[in-house]
Amino acid sequence: MLKTRQCLLGIRTFLGVTSRIWGFILYILRKHLRTVIQYQTVRYDTLPLSPVFINRLNAVKRKILVLDLDETLIHSHHDGVVRPTVRPGTPPDFILKVVIDKHPVRFFVHKRPHVDFFLEVVSQWYELVVFTASMEIYGSAVSDKLDKDRDILKRRYYRQHCTLDLGSYIKDLSVVHNDLSSVVILDNSPGAYRSHPGSVLLSDCQMVKRDSSLQRTCFHFSRVQWRRALHQSRQRNTHQIVVQRPKRHSSS
Repeated sequence: MLKTRQCLLGIRTFLGVTSRIWGFILYILRKHLRTVIQYQTVRYDTLPLSPVFINRLNAVKRKILVLDLDETLIHSHHDGVVRPTVRPGTPPDFILKVVIDKHPVRFFVHKRPHVDFFLEVVSQWYELVVFTASMEIYGSAVSDKLDKDRDILKRRYYRQHCTLDLGSYIKDLSVVHNDLSSVVILDNSPGAYRSHPGSVLLSDCQMVKRDSSLQRTCFHFSRVQWRRALHQSRQRNTHQIVVQRPKRHSSS
């Protein structure tokens, strides 16, 4: 009887230790999997719009969406400088080599999660404009990489188009369009548009996969655009109503 109890106690102890070891292994595996997924590049298959929606979009006047680059669409750092925004060891999406003040500089650029999907979709609804306080040689190269020869980022404005005010670069929207009611801004810095706070959508960059801000912004724009298209379609149909008068039969 004593040996049986000792045997059962040994089995129970073994199972308890095994369970703890297995639980620890599962914890490590889940933690590693979350890390891998968190920094994994996300790709989307974009579906074409329906003919009905395309016709409605074509009938709606396109607004202008002004996009910032750094900490809004991308994050970058150059040789010798590493910011905590990006996890150490994460490979960049692309590397830019530019010459600044006669010195070659390499920029390691990380695209924000969902940025390719965002640009692909919103370019169908808005005229996209890049406005960055960065130097043109850098901002132009980044814009080319994001554009991918699609001609969706044709209009670009750089540091020379900004106004220097108390050490900060202020972006002057008058160079973009004279009707500010047609302009929407996506930027991480509200101070860059002090004169137009009502037009700014803030979008602070977080270089992790769970950063779904651009994805949510895209869905927000889709709802707004659909409502505008539907409203304009109803107005157009109302104006096209024709009341036909009954024909008069002439007496012979």
